[in-house]
Amino acid sequence: MNSIIQVERFTKRYGSFTAVDNISFEVKQGEVFAFLGPNGSGKTTTMKAIVGLNIPTSGRILINGINIVDRPKEAKRFVSYLPQRVVFPENLTAREVIRFYGSMRKLSKEAVEQVLVNARFNGFSDKLVSEFSGGMVQRLGLAVVSMPDAPILLLDEPTANLDPQGVKRFREFILEQKQKGKTIVFSTHLLPEVEQLADRVGIFVGGKLVAQQPVEHLRRSFLETGTIEDLYLSYVESYQHEER
Repeated sequence: MNSIIQVERFTKRYGSFTAVDNISFEVKQGEVFAFLGPNGSGKTTTMKAIVGLNIPTSGRILINGINIVDRPKEAKRFVSYLPQRVVFPENLTAREVIRFYGSMRKLSKEAVEQVLVNARFNGFSDKLVSEFSGGMVQRLGLAVVSMPDAPILLLDEPTANLDPQGVKRFREFILEQKQKGKTIVFSTHLLPEVEQLADRVGIFVGGKLVAQQPVEHLRRSFLETGTIEDLYLSYVESYQHEER
């Protein structure tokens, strides 16, 4: 498989603070790649850089071979992005939100209705966003992010605020998108999501990418160490020990 995302020696600083420190990785076309790490480890900063919302202090990021800084409009056409905090107008219903984004993307009425069916709002399609729980807003965000025919989906903490039913629907969503040939990058601090959904995982600690490997390797390693959580914590503790 060809690499559709290439991150090369990416560093992002804010004044004297280094949010992400000299990381490199590739994402293959059609794979699911997970960013795993605690809050503040650099996952969101990296994801925003991939979508062109953060300009690298140094290094470069290529989307389908296109430098996101040099040719942002061209590169962004390949990406659909779900931010960590999703906000929609509270005076609109879910159906109106979907129709609005559908009109922007020139989708047919039939395609818009199919998005609503796929989202499985369970009777909430005509409820105002102001009446939605955090999980329902997140589910609406997943529906919107699936609408453009972009080959790459970037999802920042997509299971935040989701109830068990919402998490189940998210897992189904990822598998559906993968079957369509989409490349999916999502960030999380939840190990079960990585184990069940990802092909490969990058482990972020303190702004560094301390490990990246196929999830199958992670499974084999955890059989030796006890649990995947034990293995993950060993990476964190090893990095923290090196920093002392």
